[in-house]
Amino acid sequence: MFKFIVRRLLQAIPTFFGITLLSYALMALTPGGPVAALAFGANLTAREVERLKIQLGVNDPWPVQYVRWLVGDDWMRWDSDGDGIADGAVLIPLDVDGDGNPEPPGTRRGILRGDFGNSFVFKRNAMEILVERFPATFELGFSSLLIGALTGVVVGIFAAVNHKRWFDHISRVAAVIFDAVPVFWLALILLLLFGSQLGLLPLGGRCRPTLTDTCPPLHLRLEYLILPTFVLATGIIAGYSRFTRASMLDVVSQDYIRTARAKGLSDRAIWVRHGARNALIPIATFLGPAITFILSGAAVTETIFSWPGVGRTVVNAVTSRDFPVVMATVIFTSLATILGYLLSDILYVIIDPRIRLE
Repeated sequence: MFKFIVRRLLQAIPTFFGITLLSYALMALTPGGPVAALAFGANLTAREVERLKIQLGVNDPWPVQYVRWLVGDDWMRWDSDGDGIADGAVLIPLDVDGDGNPEPPGTRRGILRGDFGNSFVFKRNAMEILVERFPATFELGFSSLLIGALTGVVVGIFAAVNHKRWFDHISRVAAVIFDAVPVFWLALILLLLFGSQLGLLPLGGRCRPTLTDTCPPLHLRLEYLILPTFVLATGIIAGYSRFTRASMLDVVSQDYIRTARAKGLSDRAIWVRHGARNALIPIATFLGPAITFILSGAAVTETIFSWPGVGRTVVNAVTSRDFPVVMATVIFTSLATILGYLLSDILYVIIDPRIRLE
């Protein structure tokens, strides 16, 4: 297994850089740009626009911007006057940390050296911003995944056990409905019903606003988690229930199930010990990529419910063309996806000893 993991990690390297290259190109070629977003329609002169582009590091063609974002800009600068400070190829000093004091050139080291750049909007390190919002995203994503996966698997097993009965028909219809209903529409309807009309649940946010901008423990603010968790969990329940039902129906038609029946085993032992255990093996394909779901969050749901997570932050970053924040999210989402699929393959071996990766 060790050789398999190493081989998969090596194969993931070109995939990762391909994702970052494509993402940066799409972001840089989008009409508008960070200068227009930050200027808010102000009548800037050509010199002021160029100066702002240089400060943000978006004055060069996008391939040069990508390389500078990847490996830093030390290679682009040289000591032109022999004072020991790299100042060549730079028009003005760069205020990297936004404190009003421009730093000498050569302060951008690139993501390969751990420098993700400063947010154009917040004037802070992009990674620090995402780390601050990650607990809220993990809280919402993990709750939705846990409730959705457990409920979906149970519903799928019961639907297969009661094949062609009323529970099977109702669960299939409900799964199709939850798959078809847009997330934003469901979220708005629930907010209108339970939040505005009935007043049973809050309209948004993670907790009551406080002076310290911190939230109390989870058990003291569960009412804020109910609606967004339900909205995210509905899609997971629909997917897991349909997949589990189909897998169970395929398993119960196997010869070893008929042999178990011939031996006189109880229905419970057949369905749980022999049927469900083997039917859940394909479910491992969902568990690995689910890490991406937890890390990235649901942008639409977090935006509608004003949930202060990574998804909402990325939506705002895309709107304001905040390149460092967007690309920092792309990096860790890509890594989570690659590692998630690797985890799925490993889970296959853990769940089913008959499978060998080598």
